[in-house]
Amino acid sequence: MSFNILSKELLFEFTQALGESPLEQMRRINKEEISVEYFNFYKSLSSVYSSKIEGENIDFDSYYKHQFLNVPYQVDYTKRTDDLFASYTFIESHEISFENLQKAHAILIDNLLPKSQQGLIHNNRTFVINKEDKFDYIPANPAISKRELDKLLEDIEVLKNSKLNAFENFYYAAYIHLAFAIIYPFLDGNERTARLLEKWFFIENIGNEAAVFKLEKNYFIQLNDYYNNLRILGLEYDHLDYSKNLNFILVPDKGISTVQ
Repeated sequence: MSFNILSKELLFEFTQALGESPLEQMRRINKEEISVEYFNFYKSLSSVYSSKIEGENIDFDSYYKHQFLNVPYQVDYTKRTDDLFASYTFIESHEISFENLQKAHAILIDNLLPKSQQGLIHNNRTFVINKEDKFDYIPANPAISKRELDKLLEDIEVLKNSKLNAFENFYYAAYIHLAFAIIYPFLDGNERTARLLEKWFFIENIGNEAAVFKLEKNYFIQLNDYYNNLRILGLEYDHLDYSKNLNFILVPDKGISTVQ
């Protein structure tokens, strides 16, 4: 396989580090006995933890009651998580493409950005700033962000047309997340979209069972590692060292057995 942005350079080390296929680990874990529609339950879980990563003050117990028991809450409490739930529903019936990525972004960002900015490739120089008010990283220059996103989508097409084993599916899914996040093509909502895109790739390549992978919860639990491993790559998009991304792409998979 030949790529524009992605690389198989660390695939062997990734496989050795895990030892066992994450997919086999997932399949060994018994389905929980839940009284609501199975996949909607896991979409809710994904939506809540993706929201919590962004600092939303919401917990799964309350959202569960809101989503499945019709317990009323203030609209401001649930609306951004509802948007994420709608975006996870959208990806179940749509293939990854630039147009569908724009639509998914517009859905998940509905209560964050004005309509004029939803799904729109931004043209402003942006910086990702952490809680200490320091730069985490400087994304791609807006002059090249669309071109870089197109390259990533071309790489995804290469993967979709290839027969991947379980290790490859998990390796490239996390790599796609990383690449999208540091391209940072939209004005806001890029990390939400990166996590969504990772799950989207899983669903397209593994099937609906991928929906039960508690990807977002894994990232939330290991959030400090997530950002530390991102910083290791370098500060500026044009000078990133992808050879250092192994720990980043291991984050979601290392937590499978502990969060299921």
